[in-house]
Amino acid sequence: MMRSAEEVSDESGRQYHIDLAPGEVAPAIILVGDPKRAERVAGLFDSVEVERRNREFVTFTGVHRGLKMTVMGTGMGAGSTEIAVIELCKCVEHPVMIRCGSSGALQAGMNLGDLVITQGALRMESASLHFVDPGYPAVADPQVILALAQAAEELGRPVHLGITATAPGFYGAQGRHNPRFPPRDPAIVDRLAAQGVRNLEMEASTLLTLSTVGRFAAGAVCAVYATRVDNQFIDKDAKDAAELACVQTGMRAHHILAAMAARRGDRPLWHAGLGID
Repeated sequence: MMRSAEEVSDESGRQYHIDLAPGEVAPAIILVGDPKRAERVAGLFDSVEVERRNREFVTFTGVHRGLKMTVMGTGMGAGSTEIAVIELCKCVEHPVMIRCGSSGALQAGMNLGDLVITQGALRMESASLHFVDPGYPAVADPQVILALAQAAEELGRPVHLGITATAPGFYGAQGRHNPRFPPRDPAIVDRLAAQGVRNLEMEASTLLTLSTVGRFAAGAVCAVYATRVDNQFIDKDAKDAAELACVQTGMRAHHILAAMAARRGDRPLWHAGLGID
């Protein structure tokens, strides 16, 4: 039985939507949109201790190279991301969440398969507006940014850093031209590109806003599946390689963050002077 309409979990703390309880989620969390991608990430674990499927949420908790880790497929969009993040925070007290997703590149010189690390996000979605004022920044934890940058360099993947725009949809919200469903704002891609926005996706700003409100660390790295400048979309083989590089970057970043935390001690923030083992 659920505790109440406000606290939608049972007496053990099992959450209504994600069907997970405290003890079943690791502090190191990878978030992906595609549930099938979650399965592929879990395939990189040394072992899997928890497998849970409920609604669109697909979750695996296991061990990756000695570090306990959880991956969740949240489904697409800000609404499901809000549910996933909040309910995960009810299962683990001090999570570190890294989104490993796909995106469209908006700037010249960005190529299919490149990686984009989010410095901050433009909140075009409305889910986060129910928690903060419109001008509230959606920013990634600086330690997560640094860990992702190191991880991407170790993999040798081309990487970009900058502002990500989070749209509430895939077609109209991202200005895709369709004669039957014409977008209200067909110039949105050009306008975002002129503002220096690097990439466009559908979840990051919700995660980053909630991470600041909820006082936990989070970041995002996305592979480039589309280049809007020249209207190209990635093919299957390149897509699989880009997805693997993206999730490997996120997973390696969690190991780097664990080393940072060990060096940081009681300090509020790791810095380069502390080094890492």
